[in-house]
Amino acid sequence: MQSSSSKLAAVLALCLISAGAAWAQNPPADSPPAAKFPIKVTLQVRLRLESWDWFDTPLADGTYEYFASQVRLGIGQDRESWEWQIELAQPTLLGLPDNAIAPAPQGQLGMGPSYFAANDSERNVAGVFPKQAFVRLKGLGSDRPSRLRLGRFELIEGAETTPKDATLAALKRERIAHRLIGNFAFSHVGRSFDGVEYVRSTPAANFTAMAGRVTQGVFDTHGSIDLDVDAIYGAYTRALHKQNTGEWRAFVLHYHDGRGALKVDNRPLAARQADRRNIRLTTLGGHYLDVFPAGRGRADVLLWGAWQFGDWGALDHRAGAGAVEVGYQPAWTLKPWFRLGYFRSSGDGNPADGEHNTFFQVLPTPRIYARFPFFNLMNNEDAFAELILRPHAKVTLRSDLHWLRLGNARDLWYLGGGAFQDTTFGYAGRPSGGRKSLATMADVSADWKVNSQVSLTFYLGGAFSRSAIAASYPKAGNGRLSYLELNWRR
Repeated sequence: MQSSSSKLAAVLALCLISAGAAWAQNPPADSPPAAKFPIKVTLQVRLRLESWDWFDTPLADGTYEYFASQVRLGIGQDRESWEWQIELAQPTLLGLPDNAIAPAPQGQLGMGPSYFAANDSERNVAGVFPKQAFVRLKGLGSDRPSRLRLGRFELIEGAETTPKDATLAALKRERIAHRLIGNFAFSHVGRSFDGVEYVRSTPAANFTAMAGRVTQGVFDTHGSIDLDVDAIYGAYTRALHKQNTGEWRAFVLHYHDGRGALKVDNRPLAARQADRRNIRLTTLGGHYLDVFPAGRGRADVLLWGAWQFGDWGALDHRAGAGAVEVGYQPAWTLKPWFRLGYFRSSGDGNPADGEHNTFFQVLPTPRIYARFPFFNLMNNEDAFAELILRPHAKVTLRSDLHWLRLGNARDLWYLGGGAFQDTTFGYAGRPSGGRKSLATMADVSADWKVNSQVSLTFYLGGAFSRSAIAASYPKAGNGRLSYLELNWRR
């Protein structure tokens, strides 16, 4: 049962949000003139109605709907040599399913029961916590291009720079960022870090370094607590051309998990229960992006790769992953963007050889790359085709078709997005039955930017199950996710 103090905190936060918004819209008549460095108040509201239909099982009900909202109220000030920001988050979930968790290996049937299980099996939950609270020092160094941020903040690897070229910016946002570290913004709680970040940025290059401890959250509405999970990240990004229509990045990421939570891998349960040693992994990788004229349009190419080594508890860890994607935008009326891509990550072929070879996705936002998130980028092979249409400046239509297989048939089918509670590992794995074919997935979405403050999104995705899913769900049938979302910010 959620405590009365938590409910009171939720009410107080909503009152604070309402008062802050009202003050920002109508400041008192006797307010002094705007200062040189005014206090800035930001408010973001997201409302979403989700409908899930998980792969069939008679042991639980995977067909359900629930409503969720996330409100973020921020206040800050940007001065010449430093700035500060404090932001509260207030997630609310209503009507969570209470009969959508089946016995192993079927487990939780979608994200609805993940929220339900993470919040003391309550159908209606709410929380309030500091999402961000940091100070940033600016203009460091002799030529003053550096910044230092300390406190609680969100981090998205791969998004260290925002290119002016719209195509390059979209590729970074949709196909590079969030792969290994993200804020899990699709969930209604999200993820932050408590730590320090250093950035040195010039027009041609960017160097970013971060060391931080992961906060609880994602599905758990109590997002204030730190976990015994650490990340150290460094990246160097450089433009390819003077016009900044291409770039490359090299990065290193070290991850440590000291929680002692039961690991998810393809070893027998007894072996995993006996292995409570820490996880210590290092990932080396990079990406290459380029956009260039081609005929009567523009073409793009994307390369991404990563190699991992370290200790997976008592096992030696060696794994890798890579992606190649190409696209073309002809100069047609509907401004179409045709894209093809292929991703593959390693899986573990022998659970008894003393090595762990499953690529580990660390702390991502999995929904960026799995828009219907019944899978992620672990032990995964994904060939896809994508079409984006822009019939109006405020409307974007997108449709994807994915052919999904497992990287190794002797490994598991993985889903999830990383650590979010002290005792919950953050990933689930289901047996494949020695089969590789996972699913064929098709989806469509429509985004409408109503004005500068309001946007609407509709999404519908369907998955046609194959033999690897049938190993856990013998009467699997098909899965479906749809949602309608409204975003408002000022």
